[in-house]
Parts: sequence; structure tokens; C-alpha cells
Amino acid sequence: MTEAVLDILHRIEQLPEADRLLLEEHLALAAESNWRREAEEARKVARANGIDQASIDRGIEKARYGR
Repeated sequence: MTEAVLDILHRIEQLPEADRLLLEEHLALAAESNWRREAEEARKVARANGIDQASIDRGIEKARYGR
């Protein structure tokens, strides 16, 4: 890790618990927002390529069970 990242992690450790919890909540919300945005983009790409949920399910079953 870089010195900057280590410094940030050390500063986070020094925060009062309430502030750490607020930071964790903010980071979790940001991660969920990013995930939702990426998932929507993936669905658009899949639809454009004619891939539907049934196709995905069949692919997973084939990969898992060789069926």
C-alpha cells in the first residue's frame, strides 16, 4: 500500500466510533449505487445481445452441472 493509503487508514482508525459508522454507511451507499449502475448497464448490454434471464440460468446450470 502507498503511504497515502496507510495514512488514510490510520486516520480512519483514529475517528470516533460515530464518525467511523457514518463513513462506513456512506461508503456502503456509494458501493451499492455503483453496483446498481453497473448492473443496469450489464442488463442493457445483455438485452442488446439477445440474452435473457432464461439464457443466463441455462448457462449457469451448464457451467455448474455440465448439462
